Amino acid sequence: MILPAVLLAVQFSATPQGEEPVAAYAVSNANAGAQPTSDPRLLAAWHGRAGINRVIDTLIDLSVADPRISDIFRNQDQVRLRRLLKEQFCYILGAGCDYSGRNMRNAHKDLGIQTADMNALVENLQAAMAAEKVPIWAQNRLLAKLAPMRKDVVER
Repeated sequence: MILPAVLLAVQFSATPQGEEPVAAYAVSNANAGAQPTSDPRLLAAWHGRAGINRVIDTLIDLSVADPRISDIFRNQDQVRLRRLLKEQFCYILGAGCDYSGRNMRNAHKDLGIQTADMNALVENLQAAMAAEKVPIWAQNRLLAKLAPMRKDVVER
């Protein structure tokens, strides 16, 4: 039983290709900020992992281009950000992924995120989901899971 735990620790100790190194932290699916859904209809409405990946890519592209929040996104490791958001959504939507990022409070610490920034991000997420043709009911199910994270993300 000790061997798998050691392998898991080693798996996350190396920086994935193309990403900037970060300080060590405890890896846990609990860091994703929400429990995964058990409703397979939700994942199907998102068009599976491929749909999740497209939504995240569109979300980040929109946010980098959005003058309201572009500075927050431009100053981040884009490769890591895309990977971790894809993992987080995949985990929450019950697509069988694990989340390897930090918890929401630590991941957003010192970014100075305000309510207006969060609102702009949600607008961009809604646009990305609409572009993927995720039904409104499925959009709302994910947004309901993400909403409690606001307290850990917004600093002022």
